[in-house]
Amino acid sequence: MITRTDLEQSDPAVGLQKVAEAAEQLRREIHKVIIGQDECVEALLWGVFTGGHVLLIGVPGLAKTLMVHTLAEALALDFSRIQFTPDLMPSDITGIEMLDAQRNMRFVKGPIFANIILADEINRTPPKTQAALLEAMQEKKVTVAGTDHPLPKPFFVLATQNPIEQEGTYPLPEAQLDRFMFNVVLDYPSREEEIEIVARTTTDRQPVPTPVIDGPAIEYIQTLIRRMPVPPQVIAYAVELVRRTRPTGEDLPAAVREYVAWGAGPRASQYLILGAKAHAALAGKLSPDNEDVRAVAYPVLRHRLIRNYKAIAENVSAEAVIEELMKAVPTIAAS
Repeated sequence: MITRTDLEQSDPAVGLQKVAEAAEQLRREIHKVIIGQDECVEALLWGVFTGGHVLLIGVPGLAKTLMVHTLAEALALDFSRIQFTPDLMPSDITGIEMLDAQRNMRFVKGPIFANIILADEINRTPPKTQAALLEAMQEKKVTVAGTDHPLPKPFFVLATQNPIEQEGTYPLPEAQLDRFMFNVVLDYPSREEEIEIVARTTTDRQPVPTPVIDGPAIEYIQTLIRRMPVPPQVIAYAVELVRRTRPTGEDLPAAVREYVAWGAGPRASQYLILGAKAHAALAGKLSPDNEDVRAVAYPVLRHRLIRNYKAIAENVSAEAVIEELMKAVPTIAAS
């Protein structure tokens, strides 16, 4: 298992190379259990190595829950699953103050106190409970009876959402969606992948991933990635991509002008660069370039583009708008 000591004993360049090696080991362990879904696995690794939260959207049966549980096992981290339901209360997540046998008030921790939180079907719980999760995601702490309780480190929320069942759901507010670094859409497996899934999962042999890396090492990797130098033109490119998602801006792609009600905020620019750093590090590079920014653009931007009524009526997706955006701003920062 890779430890923090292994990374600290290396210079930053060697440390980043070990990050790429750790990522490859994690992929192998995850794919012992998960077949296909490569893009989703990559986004989960980007989130882990940057400390970002990830929202997974897909129909039932695509192994969203299994994928998160497998990731936790491969990372040797504490894992907690919270099944979101309409009657879930904030205290069911954060914990409560209660009297002990000596009639003293003590805090009983809720399931949010773990390293990896699986928020299953997050859109099935009311806004009040979603707000409790929002504080934990943003502040890395919870407040109960006026007292702050810090959450363990590292801390990630990996949430799932079912896109086809709308009855009895509460759409996530834009403010909470913005807290998710990545929004990943899972698709059906290919024919070959589905054959392998059925063949592998209908026997009495269930593979178990081997832990690859521990919590302190993950925290150090997050520091290494944040220290990666970024060329000014790459930052300018990321900012330009985000600014051109805003309908009030100048020199807009036609798709943005026609179909976007609200564009992405500055947090999107930050996440594009952080995501580009993670993408570069996992590829063994010492610094990100424009292609690394483009590689993470869809999961960073798709939930930050608020489509207008015309887009909804004409069934124009956020992905279609992002595609036009990428064509309109190919290498502007390199000039």
